[in-house]
Amino acid sequence: MFTGIIEEIGTIKSIEKKEETMDVTIEASVILSDVQEGDSISINGVCLTVTTFTENTASFDVMPETFRATNFKDLTEGSRVNLERALAAGGRFGGHIVSGHIDGVGRIVSKTPEANAVYYEIELPEELTQYFIHKGSIAVDGTSLTVFGVKGNTVLISLIPHTMEHTVLGNKEAGDDVNIECDMIGKYIAHFMKNRETEEGISASFLKENGYV
Repeated sequence: MFTGIIEEIGTIKSIEKKEETMDVTIEASVILSDVQEGDSISINGVCLTVTTFTENTASFDVMPETFRATNFKDLTEGSRVNLERALAAGGRFGGHIVSGHIDGVGRIVSKTPEANAVYYEIELPEELTQYFIHKGSIAVDGTSLTVFGVKGNTVLISLIPHTMEHTVLGNKEAGDDVNIECDMIGKYIAHFMKNRETEEGISASFLKENGYV
């Protein structure tokens, strides 16, 4: 499990694409200080397993499902990526629950500075919009952020200067693709309610009629 608090920006040292699989090696420092083979590392929000490592590099295998469901196909040698180690038991929980399992790829529609913040409007796959609410959580390229607006199939997020400087989102522009992970709690609730609607008992209409929603 991750929290969406990016520890450092790493660099793709080498990448070998084989149809819909990839061998990826990154250069980093902070996340490799205590790395072990088999550790889970989030790269742009994608949970991957360390296969080999050196003092300043780590390598990973990317399977077809990850290749198809993320923006990894856009990575090249020299690409900058967000990095986060899996949360240690008893560690500080600074963001929100992030699994590292990408739900879909969004596209930045606009990037608008306002005072000390920068607002990003992101277009989402239509099937993901049900999981986002105003002031809810979203992970964008693995970065834990707050949703400040939901309109149609787009969400609005706001980045403070620290996030602009310390994540790859600061260098993203309109037209760029980003990995999206929905709020896990919201997904579970939506799944539960969808199943219950077809069964006798609690349903969305029941909850609404009785003042729960």
